Amino acid sequence: MTNLFSTSLIRNIYKKPSKKSEIISQIIYGEKIRILNIKNRWLKIKTYNDNYSGYITNEKLKEGLKIFFKTYKSKTRIFSQNKKKNFLTFNSRLPIISKRKKFIEFEKGKWVKRADVKPINHKNRNFVKILKSFINCKYTWGGKSYNGIDCSALVQLYYLYNNKFFPRDTKDQISFKKGKKKLIKFSRGDIIYWRGHVAVCLNRNKLIHAYGPRNKVLIMNIKKTIELISETAKLKVKKIIKI
Repeated sequence: MTNLFSTSLIRNIYKKPSKKSEIISQIIYGEKIRILNIKNRWLKIKTYNDNYSGYITNEKLKEGLKIFFKTYKSKTRIFSQNKKKNFLTFNSRLPIISKRKKFIEFEKGKWVKRADVKPINHKNRNFVKILKSFINCKYTWGGKSYNGIDCSALVQLYYLYNNKFFPRDTKDQISFKKGKKKLIKFSRGDIIYWRGHVAVCLNRNKLIHAYGPRNKVLIMNIKKTIELISETAKLKVKKIIKI
């Protein structure tokens, strides 16, 4: 197996080696992967962050990147000579080529503001701030970035930023931590799971989630959301854990 780093800003992981296949997740800049298999221009890979397997195209991969920084906002502006507006998504991992005043060069001719990144070991326990930074972000199945995100990725990104393993998919997240099947009162930090869906309580009345039927990340009332999902999807709460 070969270990490489992605230098695409955002790259899709496909279920099968075809762009017509289902997008099951994404990898972002600086994410480390293992190559399991090579098939024409397709690579079967496994991610280091969450042991997720799938297929990516064989391009924009580098060996031996030394990662020093990570982005902590949902979008971080990239500055380059062509002045085209490009952005790194949350938790992108960056090497250093050079430094200049208030900027860091992470790739030839590509810079970010020093104030827009944090050291790789930085931790942010304020999950509310992290999750709220994705408010109104489009819901996208398999998405993991400001361009589009799904419900399980929204939760997972908090853990990955803090350098902790947490499964990618809802079905695996449910079984990863101990929890309860019912709660009379919800509180800040409760993660609510249904079959195929997850939301996080911001306080005892409100939750945040990437909600497919509304096509975006939004804040909703906890009780009304549970009732809505029960009525429309015929799903009951399966488990509640603490973030």
